[in-house]
Amino acid sequence: MQPAMSFLGIDVGTGGTRALIIDEAGHVIASATEEHRDFASPQIGWAEQDPADWWRACGLAVRKALAKSQQRGDQIACVGLSGQMHGAVLLDERSQVVRPALIWCDVRTEKQSRDLTAKIGAARLIELTSNPALTNFTLTKCLWVRENEPELWKKVRSLMLPKDYVRLQLTGEKATDMADASGTLMLDVAHRRWSKEILQAVQMEESLLPQLYESPEISGRISAAGAAATGLQIGTPVVAGAGDQAAGAIGMGIVSPGRVSATIGTSGVVFAATSRPALDPKGRLHTFCHALPGRWFVMGVTQAAGLSLRWFRDQFACPANGNSDSYEQLTAGAANIPPGSDGLLWAPYLMGERTPYLDPNARGMLVGLTASHTRDHVIRAILEGVTFSLRDTFTIFKEIEVPVETIRLGGGGARSQLWRQIQADIYGHQVEIVEAEEGAAYGAAILAGIGAKAWPSVDAACDAVVRVASRVSPSPDNMQVMEKAYASYRRIYPAMKSILN
Repeated sequence: MQPAMSFLGIDVGTGGTRALIIDEAGHVIASATEEHRDFASPQIGWAEQDPADWWRACGLAVRKALAKSQQRGDQIACVGLSGQMHGAVLLDERSQVVRPALIWCDVRTEKQSRDLTAKIGAARLIELTSNPALTNFTLTKCLWVRENEPELWKKVRSLMLPKDYVRLQLTGEKATDMADASGTLMLDVAHRRWSKEILQAVQMEESLLPQLYESPEISGRISAAGAAATGLQIGTPVVAGAGDQAAGAIGMGIVSPGRVSATIGTSGVVFAATSRPALDPKGRLHTFCHALPGRWFVMGVTQAAGLSLRWFRDQFACPANGNSDSYEQLTAGAANIPPGSDGLLWAPYLMGERTPYLDPNARGMLVGLTASHTRDHVIRAILEGVTFSLRDTFTIFKEIEVPVETIRLGGGGARSQLWRQIQADIYGHQVEIVEAEEGAAYGAAILAGIGAKAWPSVDAACDAVVRVASRVSPSPDNMQVMEKAYASYRRIYPAMKSILN
C-alpha cells in the first residue's frame, strides 16, 4: 500500500512566514507562523526588510509545522512557495545580500516611475508589460538603488523576489514563477518571458534575473543546507510556486474565466481569472500571469480596505480601559443600521488609492454627517464605503469585458456575516464562502501537490479540494438602495480633488 503523501506550502509574508501542510484530500494537517523581526522605515515612504530574517523565520515555521503534524521531513512529498510580491532582493557574486530589500510597500520611487514612463511612454509600457510604471514594482526599486547608491549597485549580480530568496536558501537555485515575475515590470506578461525591450531601455542585463518557470513546475530540490535549516529531506522537490495574490486565488479555486474573488485584508483585492491577458488601457488594473499555464488574471486594489475599519477601531473605539473593541463588537451594532447608513458615505482613501484613480494623494472622507448619526452609522458606512471601492473594479471589468459568473469572498470580509451581505447587495450578485480560506500558503501547498503528481493539473486540484461552505444572495430591496448610494459615492473623489488642489 502506497504511503499517504503530504505537501508543504511556505508563504513569506510581510509580518511573518507561514508553513502549512495538507494531505491528498486538501485538508490542513498543521500550520505554523514565525513572525519577522526586521522591518525598517528609515524615511517616510521607505520600507525595508533583511532577507536573512525571512530565512530564519522559514526554518522555524517549517520545523514547528512538522512537529505539530507529527511528521518527519521525509513524509513531505513536495514543497511550494508563495510570498509578498514586488520586493527587490539584491545579491552579489557570492549570492550575499548587498543591502536590505526594498519591499512591496516601499514607495520612494516616484521619480523613477515618472522617468521610466517618460522614457518609454505610458501606452508602450502597457503594451510591453501589461502594466503602468508604479512605485510598488521591482524595476523602479532597482532604478532607485542604481541612481542613489551606485557603489552598492556595482556589486549586484542577481535580483531576486522575496520568496525566491528563500528558494535559493532551500535549494541553491535562482528561479521564479510567471505570476510573481509579472509584478516586476520586467516581464512580457502576454508572452510569459522577460521583456528584452524593457531591459534594453533601462540598460539591465537579463543575466541578473532568475530563471522563469510555470508555477507547478519543479524548480529545484532541497539541498543539504536547506534540509539542515528546516528538517526537510535532502532531494525533496520544490515547485516554482506563485506570488501571494495568485497563490491565494488557487486556494480559493479562482482559476478559470468567470471566477472572481473579493478579498478584504489590510488592503482589498478583486481578482479575476482570464484566458487572455485582458488589458485596461488606462492602467487602473494589474494584468499578471496566473499560476497555471495559459491563464492570466486581472486585479484591482483598494489600498485601505480592512485598514479603514482598523483605523476607526484604534482611534475612536477605545473604552476607558484602553482596550479596543473587537471587530465583532463593532459590527454587531452596525447590523442594526439600515442599508445606505441613512445617507452617510465613507471614501476609504486613507493611503491614497490605486484602483481606479492611481492617486497616491487621494484622501479619505466621511460625507453626509448629521446630529442623528451614531457610531454604528459610521461603522456601517465604512463597511459600505470599502465595498463601493471594490465595486469600482467590477465596473472596470465590465468595461474591458472580463466575465463575472461566481464571486468568492476572502479575508475579514468573508468572516463577518454583515459584511458578506453588504458585499452581495453592493455587487448585486450571490457570493460564496469557501470551506478552507487559508490564504497563500494553502495555494502554495496545492501547487506542491501538483508537482508531486497527486493531481494532474491546477484545475483538477481545485475541483478536488476547494469546497464552497455557504452562499449569500443579495436582497433586491437592498440592491436598489446600494445602487443609488454607489452613484453618490462615485462623486466623492472628484469633489475631494477639487477641495485639496
